[in-house]
Amino acid sequence: MMRRNRINQALATMILVGVALLSQFALAQDSSKTSADSKIRNIDGVAAVVNTGYVTRKEIDDRIAALQKQGSKLPDSANLRKTVLERLIIEKIQLQNATQEGVVVTNKELDKIIGDVAAKNKLTLAELKVKIAATGSTYERYREMLLEEVIISRYREREVEGKIKISDAEVDNFIADRNRMAAGGGRQTRSTPAAKGEPEEIDVAQIFIPADANAGAGAQAEAKKKAESLLREARGDVDFLQLGAMAAKDNPKIKFQELGYRPPDRLPQLFYEAVRNTGSGQLANAVVKSPAGYHVLKVLDRRALVSGAPEPQQAASQENASTPQNIMVTQTLSRHILLRNRAGLTDQDAERRLAGYRDQVRAKTADFGDLAKKHSEDGSAANGGNLGWMGPGDLVPEFDQAMNRLQIGEVSNPVKTEFGWHLIQVLERREAQLTLEKQRQFARAAIRERKFEQAYQDWLRELRDTATVKIINADDPAASPR
Repeated sequence: MMRRNRINQALATMILVGVALLSQFALAQDSSKTSADSKIRNIDGVAAVVNTGYVTRKEIDDRIAALQKQGSKLPDSANLRKTVLERLIIEKIQLQNATQEGVVVTNKELDKIIGDVAAKNKLTLAELKVKIAATGSTYERYREMLLEEVIISRYREREVEGKIKISDAEVDNFIADRNRMAAGGGRQTRSTPAAKGEPEEIDVAQIFIPADANAGAGAQAEAKKKAESLLREARGDVDFLQLGAMAAKDNPKIKFQELGYRPPDRLPQLFYEAVRNTGSGQLANAVVKSPAGYHVLKVLDRRALVSGAPEPQQAASQENASTPQNIMVTQTLSRHILLRNRAGLTDQDAERRLAGYRDQVRAKTADFGDLAKKHSEDGSAANGGNLGWMGPGDLVPEFDQAMNRLQIGEVSNPVKTEFGWHLIQVLERREAQLTLEKQRQFARAAIRERKFEQAYQDWLRELRDTATVKIINADDPAASPR
């Protein structure tokens, strides 16, 4: 039951932001194309017709206002409006296609997501509604916007995940590459650098912490803090991509990938500026901010631009084709007391009961294992709540994160997951080699993360190219805000 459940994790940490009321419109149809175009222009400032829907200039204004509140550095107004319009068009296309494909979120599911949002912000539902009203919006509009976010997220995951193909050979090469690095003390064998003035290729890896353009200052600050924390960790003796994999296990929104060898003009300009003077095996000095979020960058290698140069995975396979043995992870031995979600047990009651057990253990008036045998509502109760040795990603994220923050012997505060409320104690930690099966699971997940961003961008381009979009007037602000 405690094994990782990845159903709809992406929106569990939705942050409260100021939202403006968006006007509702109806497009009139007319047999005359000229007359129809004239009517569209007069409907509260429609900026673009997208298939059977539309984007209004008011929506562009609202999105820009949200960006400006964040204090982000923005391009000039003309380019900014075009960029924001394009993003709104893409969102509209995704929502339309998701609806056509039958992606549905029930009211019960949406209520649970909103409940999770409130709980993560330590609010009751009533307090959440007050917060939303203070932004100038309504609870009904908040539900509508969140519903659209969930539908788009589920549609995106379903469509993009289906396009990612991973072969057994890729998995073998990934593991062999890690073996080669381990044999070399954690450092990759570097290529011949380009002579001064000669063209070169740069192999850059990134850990990406998203921060939505509409997120508030608090969410932006939290994402930046996480990125800077990962940058500090990456400066230690750790495998950069494995660090990214561990971060992604804790928070599925975090992505990591190796971009592969690229000449400077094929790297994102922000990335190249950050690593222009960074040597092989070194990190960019600071976190890079983009409109999508924060990026931690590392130059894995720099080499002279050579036609026909072997890919890193091919070289790894040639250098080490032995059985993989070297992927190491930290495993934790822990135990817990679980109070399951059920009718008649409120969150407040569960939290209060577990806090009482915690205080008894800390005061040494009771043994954790004895309390687990007596009170835990889990199959591990007979064994004193012992969960056995668990590695990264074996447990649901909320439990995993709380457990990883504990010192050996320490008892947590009550922790809520989808299964109920937990009290956790860490007994021991160890470094262990992954079994062959676990290594392949780890490798497949890491490769999938690398491929996801490219597959996602390709999918967006395909959506945009196949949609019918007519730009009408995006340059002017809405004439009469409602």
